Amino acid sequence: MFDDPAVERAHRRRRVAAGYRMLARFGLDEGIAGHITCRDPERTDHFWTAPFGAWFGAVRASDLILVNDVGEVVEGAGPLNLAAFAIHSAIHRARPDVVGAVHAHGLNGKAFATLGRPLAPLTQDACAFYGSHGVFEDFTGVVLDPDEGKRIAACLGEGKALILANHGHLTVGQTVDSALFWFLTMGALVPGGAAGQGGGRAQGDPAGHRRADPRAGRPGGRRLVRLPADLAAAGGRTTRPAGLIARVASRPEALLSRAAAAGSR
Repeated sequence: MFDDPAVERAHRRRRVAAGYRMLARFGLDEGIAGHITCRDPERTDHFWTAPFGAWFGAVRASDLILVNDVGEVVEGAGPLNLAAFAIHSAIHRARPDVVGAVHAHGLNGKAFATLGRPLAPLTQDACAFYGSHGVFEDFTGVVLDPDEGKRIAACLGEGKALILANHGHLTVGQTVDSALFWFLTMGALVPGGAAGQGGGRAQGDPAGHRRADPRAGRPGGRRLVRLPADLAAAGGRTTRPAGLIARVASRPEALLSRAAAAGSR
């Protein structure tokens, strides 16, 4: 996005901080569970994330830590979330195109993950995930084993999302913005998917629906999420995450611009 790596780095760090605050706004800050990472623009085998135990609603860009490919914190202060390293390091290593990755323990995602099946293309929105997500069935509890992280990355393949059986879901993107958008979108869709898969059926060609708007999920569009004016207030929450997911329009990099200012320090 920016030619100067230092400017790009600062931009990505602000997006990560704003992303954490957005998860808190939606009530997705379940204790110490969940993590957002972004690849460093120069040291591409390193990623930025929040320290273990930080409250999502107060994360600032200056709080982030830089982690290398063997799990060492090389910049910033604070402990590393070992599950974040086990999962995200494997994904960033396997997918050079991925800049951002998001995982949190939302109620909708956890509930749907117990079904052990993919999200069916029963609605127009769900078609965006058709052929672009999978189900990781090898649940072993908290992911601390790097080998399990590799299996998760392999199951993700070239997709944008992965349902972790009995765990939740994760998403990736070529920007932090797009990874967060896909995470919130899937979280908003799975309740309908769970209900619809009891008796619903797909109509038409899901792949065709996915192709209907070539801008869907592609970096370079204008806006993915319409933010409330008080998002930076960090303490507020909404029980309607889907209500803030406005549209896939023309500039995803503008996502979180209001919230980013709150986390830019």
